[in-house]
Amino acid sequence: MKCPICKRKVVAGGPFDPFCSERCRQQDLANWATESYRIPAPLEVEQELEDEDRE
Repeated sequence: MKCPICKRKVVAGGPFDPFCSERCRQQDLANWATESYRIPAPLEVEQELEDEDRE
């Protein structure tokens, strides 16, 4: 298995699994906190949200 951040090999069941290190684990958390990762929503839902913001 490879670390999703740096692509290095990860030891299964290791202390930072699924990451290779604490640094990569913290980088992943920072990506979520800064909204770098997003779960795509259907276009209809996005449009409805934009319409609600305008009201």
